[in-house]
Amino acid sequence: MPASFRITAIGGLLLAASTALAQDRSQSRSMVVSRTGVVASENVLASEVGARILENGGNAIDAAVATNAMMGLVAPMNDGVGGDLFAIVYEAKTGKLYGLNASGWAPAGLTPAYLRAKGLTEMPQRGIQSVTVPGTVDGWDKLLTRFGHKTFADVLAPAIAFADAGFPVGEVVSVYWRDSEKALKEDAPTARIFLPDGHAPAAGTIFKNADLAWTYRQIAAHGRSAFYRGEVAKKILATSAAHGGTMAAADLADYAAEWVEPISTTYRGWSVFELPPNGQGIAALEMLNIMERFPLGEMGQNSVRALHTMIEAKKLAYADMIRYDADPKFASIPVAGLKSKDFAAARATLIDDGKANCNVPAGTPPNTDHGTTYLSVVDAEGNMVSLIQSNYATVGFGSGLAVGGGGFALQNRGGLFTLDTSHPNVLAAHKRPVHTIIPAFMQRGDVRIAFGIMGGWNQAQAHAQFVSNVVDFGMNAQAALDAPRFSKETFAGCDVSVEARIPAETRNALTAMGHQLIMRGDFSSTRMGSGQAVVRDFSTRINSGASDPRKDGAAIAALPPTGRALPRTAPTPTSVP
Repeated sequence: MPASFRITAIGGLLLAASTALAQDRSQSRSMVVSRTGVVASENVLASEVGARILENGGNAIDAAVATNAMMGLVAPMNDGVGGDLFAIVYEAKTGKLYGLNASGWAPAGLTPAYLRAKGLTEMPQRGIQSVTVPGTVDGWDKLLTRFGHKTFADVLAPAIAFADAGFPVGEVVSVYWRDSEKALKEDAPTARIFLPDGHAPAAGTIFKNADLAWTYRQIAAHGRSAFYRGEVAKKILATSAAHGGTMAAADLADYAAEWVEPISTTYRGWSVFELPPNGQGIAALEMLNIMERFPLGEMGQNSVRALHTMIEAKKLAYADMIRYDADPKFASIPVAGLKSKDFAAARATLIDDGKANCNVPAGTPPNTDHGTTYLSVVDAEGNMVSLIQSNYATVGFGSGLAVGGGGFALQNRGGLFTLDTSHPNVLAAHKRPVHTIIPAFMQRGDVRIAFGIMGGWNQAQAHAQFVSNVVDFGMNAQAALDAPRFSKETFAGCDVSVEARIPAETRNALTAMGHQLIMRGDFSSTRMGSGQAVVRDFSTRINSGASDPRKDGAAIAALPPTGRALPRTAPTPTSVP
């Protein structure tokens, strides 16, 4: 690797800026740098749980599942076993990437005709008719079976202990909990679990969840079958029936997560990977391809020209994604066309350098083919996991319904279907809806980065901004997460949210170009999401991690496993397909 790249990529990504700038910088904290594994999540306790798994002989995959299980306890409005999961796994010994789609499907009885007979003309966003089969537990099972060293009992033990003993509620999480209080009170079993003493727990309050501990024990003892066929399944079906839902035993028993091939593009010499539809990752790739047509590095980070270009690229990519994205088993999706460089070049010509476009229609590509947690892990051998998991709506705990006696909320992912029979994303039996949650991965030379940024429709555009911060502006992973972001949550119009750290003169210039700015706080977790990243340099065998200050989390390095010396030689990774 050329020395110039070593300075930019390694000096930037791992060790921040020069010593002269170390005491005068804009990033919130230093990178966590270690020869051992690193776990980055949205909660310190969850990161510590993952680090302990690494210290006790687990690998990155084991640690990721343990961390995710802990997140389901400490941030139950965001994620849990009632939601879905996607992951990208980098296997160090082969240099290969593996994608996992553990998103759930609609119950067979939940059809457009069924909902229209109930007088509904649009998909419900809350309640039992928005619930799809949860995919997380089967996702955990497939990850552990294929790559893990530990059992379900091993990786769930820490979360079970904390669920029984209790944990102090985090600062950011407590606000989401408080905002959900009214919705939680609408269902007695849900309120009993999540509103102790009739109220949302305040920051620092000790919260216990014996029902979730029971669910985790069932999975620890009986594996995935406990959730999809056994005692947990019985509670899910009873909850559905009590609310007039259509979930049947076969909907759970027949469900299976799927291994998928990651899709990719290049961005100024880096390879960037996302998962294929039904997720929105294709929008991140198209957005990067459009951005690559412009010299963003020369424009300056968060300059008027750079922000305008990226916002307009977002509109174009998202218009295409929402037009074509769906479950590929039910629709023909032009994935290759959407991520092609030629298509991006044509779309880029629609960007007016001096004016915002408030009405962006979808293009015609060549047919050549809200509540979430994100975490990333790298272990001492260089295995990496980019994992995202979600209930969808944060406020209201997904569907607003918890499984009676199960200790977890059911997701409302079904709300992302449409009842428009002409659209590829129309609701159908055992079909997966378009998904917002996406993990990501990028590489160049010896460097690998597993990253993700949660937050509804914010995610693909936030991924593109992170990649640009690293590639165009030479930021390390921590600075790239910290940097002020924009987020256009809608698909039409010129509205766009921006964080207050973007200078006033820049905001005024964007407004003059027709952008309708919505001001957010300095670090807006609700609108801009929050992310994590881990970095591996295979030439030096150094790992590092970064955690977004917009949440309660941290990147934590593991201590060397007891009785085991650090490995002396580095594996030689092969190229990623």
